[in-house]
Amino acid sequence: MRRNVWLLIIVLIAVLLGVNNTVYYFTTKKSLEDGLRHELDSVAKQVALSIESSRNGAEIYQDEIGRELRAASIAAQYALDSDVEKVTNDQLSELAKKLDMVDITLLKRTADNIVLYKSSDPKEPGYETDNWDPWYKAFNQLFDDKNVSIDWGQRLPNFWTGPFEFSSTSTDKIQKWGYYHDGSTNYIIDPYISYKSRQLAYDNVTGVSHLIGETLEANQWLKEIAVLNPETFPGGRPQTISENGELVSHMTQDSIIEGSYTLKHHTDTANVKLANESGTKIYQDAVIGGRHVIKLFIPVEVSTKVASMLDGSGKPIPRYVLSLVADYGAIQQTLDKQLVNIGLIIGIATLLSLIFLYWVVMAYRKSQDKLVRRTQETYLDEINSMFQSIRSQRHDFVNHVQTMQSLAELGKTEELKTYAAELTGEIRTMNEIISIGNPAIAALIRSKSLQAEMLKVDFASVFTDMNKLELGIKSLDMTRLLGNLIDNAFDEVMTYGEDLRQVSIEASQKDGYFQFMISNTCLRAEELRNKPLFQAGYSSKVGNHSGLGLHIVKSIVDKYKGVISLVLDEPNTVTFIIKIPY
Repeated sequence: MRRNVWLLIIVLIAVLLGVNNTVYYFTTKKSLEDGLRHELDSVAKQVALSIESSRNGAEIYQDEIGRELRAASIAAQYALDSDVEKVTNDQLSELAKKLDMVDITLLKRTADNIVLYKSSDPKEPGYETDNWDPWYKAFNQLFDDKNVSIDWGQRLPNFWTGPFEFSSTSTDKIQKWGYYHDGSTNYIIDPYISYKSRQLAYDNVTGVSHLIGETLEANQWLKEIAVLNPETFPGGRPQTISENGELVSHMTQDSIIEGSYTLKHHTDTANVKLANESGTKIYQDAVIGGRHVIKLFIPVEVSTKVASMLDGSGKPIPRYVLSLVADYGAIQQTLDKQLVNIGLIIGIATLLSLIFLYWVVMAYRKSQDKLVRRTQETYLDEINSMFQSIRSQRHDFVNHVQTMQSLAELGKTEELKTYAAELTGEIRTMNEIISIGNPAIAALIRSKSLQAEMLKVDFASVFTDMNKLELGIKSLDMTRLLGNLIDNAFDEVMTYGEDLRQVSIEASQKDGYFQFMISNTCLRAEELRNKPLFQAGYSSKVGNHSGLGLHIVKSIVDKYKGVISLVLDEPNTVTFIIKIPY
């Protein structure tokens, strides 16, 4: 006894140590993960603020470039004739060099279009602009109103410009175009400059890409930062076909606005969408390329409409999603050390537990014989009880026969008939159900008959000549079909008094098809004409119903290429007739 007490104490100590270390392991893991997420969240907020500051600075710088393009347009207007026909391409070429522009193009309005008419770039003239959305709308507004009102791009008096973009005429160049027209000429002046000569130098020093690079360098545990366009992610950069048949990419609609996106996971698309639509940050614990990482998706609101970040239809996006990827390696190293220590402790505790289990098993075996004997005694008692029940049933049956014989000898014919009907009624009903020939349907009809008795529904069933039923229809489908129809009938008649609760089902085998007819009382039968009874979700019943019963029936009938029809020939009666070929 004393040895057993010590053994129990040792096992309890081992169990407590294992539980304590397990709790410590998972607590440490959670604490480290929470710390990493907190640090990741903090860095994300700082990066988001810095990116917004840098991006707003870049937008302001682009506005200054827009003013430069407007000034160049005004200077060009003074140097050129007001009639586009009197301006030469050579004049535009010389003027572009003096104004430090890449090129200058003049746009002319024709009867049904606006075309690039004259240009210092020989590839420009001849292009039509009616498919340049929203540029074409801006051109028309400049010609008509001398100003642009569309809520996109930069608007100045008699001037409009969009963001840096790829050119339709030079698909390998990123440029920014300005458009000026004050009504003193019969053309729009379009000077433009390249991204490399203006914006690139600014972005390399203070831009978002530069900021992301510095953040990654300062935080070695951060593996990747990306600014994502939730409206076009992950499809990549949208493309259109230019008039030259070349694919033109639209950098303003690029799914990766800034940074890099190489550590991809199959849940990224859903997480970006969720972060964008919910406006909340989303964490993802994932393994990518064998590396355990934690990804954070945080939505960032764009305070003003920006022409450089657009959705698939060319409209400014209200927010973008900032994605940060953190390495889980530091946490994993700490946890691995804890796991080794815990493994040793658990191993010792397990060994001690096995010893304890062996002792318990031995004690159990000793008591097992007693349990077996008791079980055998109980089994014999149950057998004896069963035989006694059979003898009682046999005795009762003899009594029934003797009673019927006495009634016959006394000449009480009516009482004999009544007694015999009561005795054989249930047997006859069961025989009729068994004669259906299909066990599943027989069980269904038996179940519905019992249900009808409880609900006080007059339920009649007639099945004739159904020997081929199993050739074409699965029992499961047949029970679903008939069960839904009978349930619908019961639901309807239960709204009436007991004298009107009548439901019947008839089934027969015709030449080439099975026919099922389910009828029930319905005082509002005429209201069901032309109603979408078989449509999912539609219900003619009063109260809360799913409206799926008849839809399920229709789908099963269609599955076997059958037909179902509603018949309202009899007054206050609804009948569904189903024909299924075999």
